[in-house]
Amino acid sequence: MKGILLRATSNGEMLEMIYQDNKGNISQRRVKVLSMNNESFRAYCYARRQQRTFIVRNVLSVGPARKMRRGA
Repeated sequence: MKGILLRATSNGEMLEMIYQDNKGNISQRRVKVLSMNNESFRAYCYARRQQRTFIVRNVLSVGPARKMRRGA
């Protein structure tokens, strides 16, 4: 998982992730990773329309963002 986040940091790739916050709430988000350290990463969250800090251990799933199809 950290490899995907590091790669996205260097190439600006948009990711989709499933994230569980500290209260146990689960959400699906599209993010663009801006920076990363061992325990957390800073990303622009398209759902919240702002930069957010995410804890790596709270990421349940992460991968490249799927392309949205119009008219489907």
